[in-house]
Amino acid sequence: MKTRLILVPGFAGLLCAATLGQVNQTPAAAPANLRYSAQGGPAVASAAAQAGQPVSYASVSQLNGMLEQLEATSKNTQADLVRLRIEHWKTDTNSKKTALANVDSIQRNLQGALPEIIAGLRAAPEGLPATFKLYRNLDALYDVLGNVVELAGAFGTKDDEQTLANDLSAFEATRKQMAERIETLSSAKEAEIARLRADLRTAQAAIPVEPPKKVIVDDTEPPMKPAVKKKPAAKPKSTPPAKPPAGQPQNPPAQQPAPAKPQ
Repeated sequence: MKTRLILVPGFAGLLCAATLGQVNQTPAAAPANLRYSAQGGPAVASAAAQAGQPVSYASVSQLNGMLEQLEATSKNTQADLVRLRIEHWKTDTNSKKTALANVDSIQRNLQGALPEIIAGLRAAPEGLPATFKLYRNLDALYDVLGNVVELAGAFGTKDDEQTLANDLSAFEATRKQMAERIETLSSAKEAEIARLRADLRTAQAAIPVEPPKKVIVDDTEPPMKPAVKKKPAAKPKSTPPAKPPAGQPQNPPAQQPAPAKPQ
């Protein structure tokens, strides 16, 4: 029993921290993060509702029955926890504080996080994310409530222990039902994906395949033409002076001036 008492504070801190709003953790990193589940449920449900996916009547009826049972168990548990007289338990002060912290965490979850998760699942009856969030929340509740039951059996009255044990059994029954529903939904989703893939392959095979068009590209370079040499420009021919017509005297050659005589 001493070993169980040492582990109790860990459960109290786990559920209390989850309820106080550690919303930045991912589902994989914090399986017992109840507050994260509460905030994530309605968002997932809204997306599934907008998709307009048909849901069978049998599936909705089964889910509503489980959720109604869970809501009744939640109300009974809250009333049973209020009737506990932990301050009268014959144990040390630390154990009483631990039990009170566990009870406070459970009450916060049942009054805040759990109703939000249930509302999100009702909006997306066959949504796997919303279904798993509820299962994970029930799993955390079962662990913490189980420790309160053990403390009540060790230090409280037999009536308190029996009453809380009945509540714990009811939570466990709903948790098992949710686990079976997750398995059923997962199998249905896998079958649907396989069918859609087969339909896609059939549709692709029915599309006529056009032969590829041949495009001829002439990438050979034409031969280089020899450079044309420019011919030098022809020099104009000098014309000889015209001869005078016959009978006319030719101009006598210009007489050179006589050299001057020396004086």
